[in-house]
Amino acid sequence: MDITECRLCPRSCGVNRLTGKVGYCGAKAETVIGRYSLHHWEEPCISGKNGSGTVFFSHCTMKCIFCQNYEISTKHKGKTVTTNELSDIFLKLQDMGAHNINLVTPTHFLFDIIPAIERAKIHGLTLPILYNTSGYESVETLKKLEGLIDIYMPDFKYWRSSYAQKYSQAPDYPEHTKAAISEMFRQVGKPEFDGNLMKRGMIVRHLLLPGLLYDAKKIIDYLYKTYGNDIFISIMSQYTPLAQVAALPPLNRKVGKAEYEMLCDYAAKLGIVNAFVQEGEAASESFIPDFYT
Repeated sequence: MDITECRLCPRSCGVNRLTGKVGYCGAKAETVIGRYSLHHWEEPCISGKNGSGTVFFSHCTMKCIFCQNYEISTKHKGKTVTTNELSDIFLKLQDMGAHNINLVTPTHFLFDIIPAIERAKIHGLTLPILYNTSGYESVETLKKLEGLIDIYMPDFKYWRSSYAQKYSQAPDYPEHTKAAISEMFRQVGKPEFDGNLMKRGMIVRHLLLPGLLYDAKKIIDYLYKTYGNDIFISIMSQYTPLAQVAALPPLNRKVGKAEYEMLCDYAAKLGIVNAFVQEGEAASESFIPDFYT
């Protein structure tokens, strides 16, 4: 993938990252990871019993103001790895018992990730590859992943471009995310399982933000009318207000129980069957991983 004029994401910055120049994501030509580990807090069909083999990539094409991974997405904490080292991490996670390889915010490092996956497969990697993304993707970039990704797990954060601009500086987010999800579904199709573990398919996540219930309903409605129960929808309540939004209402509060229940009830009344919902107190900084410094 060409990063001499980088257009991996919809921001299409066009910078030559090989010379040390950076675009919106702030990433240069070296891949940086914030952490890799067995992750037990994904959806049950992803984490399973042993955990998802998660690799958190530093930097991000979105940089949402409320991001729970702010330390790596915006502050860019992490350590540099080579293509071969990344490939070895995938194999190590398999040896640790991971059910899949979970690539978190990977888009801006795909020039390393793709050959790392290909090398790992030559050396014995057999796990499903999961692409865990904000949803803000270029269809042209996604097409280069066909045949490599088994499970897509995009967010659908905003229905209205005004919110996308205010909180993520990406007013074109809704249109790009719709197109991206369509391409992802074309590639992987309906969900396939091995017992209780997903082996292929798509889970679209929506994190309910405080005060954005109407926006959330529009997203849920669109997903169900477009894909029915051929995808899974994960309705999340774990929004955690961190220090960077302390003076930014309504993001400086947690999502109310009534707000979340109203969204879940709405989804149920639509007829959605393939859904994940959360119970109890999910908003906690204890769920935020410790990243490399």
